[in-house]
Amino acid sequence: MKVTASAVVLTVDDPAASATFLVDHFGFAEEMAADGYSSLTRPDVGMNVVLVRVGMDTMPPDQRDVHARGQILAFVVDDLEGELARLTAEGVAITMPLTEEEWGERAFQVRDPNGIVVQLVDWKGGA
Repeated sequence: MKVTASAVVLTVDDPAASATFLVDHFGFAEEMAADGYSSLTRPDVGMNVVLVRVGMDTMPPDQRDVHARGQILAFVVDDLEGELARLTAEGVAITMPLTEEEWGERAFQVRDPNGIVVQLVDWKGGA
């Protein structure tokens, strides 16, 4: 198997709201869009984020009505404090404050309008 691209697909109530949030606050660009669908790209992420409206008949029946709650989009960044300050200044609510785990991960979280958690991470702390 040769993988030529990758994506994470999240089912949400309002794909346009999540797309706008990721474009405005995380530098994604909308690559494709249709009613109930948005595909976002960012060259340095290595995958697309695809947003599909819950209930779309293009999804298999056992997945149509499943909301992506509980999923976390995690991005490793090189200036965690700078990103925290930027997002705070942009008025984005920080839903998990900057924390440091004993294994060295430092992270904070925000939520998009559909409740998807976006976590920014670095590995500069701890052992």
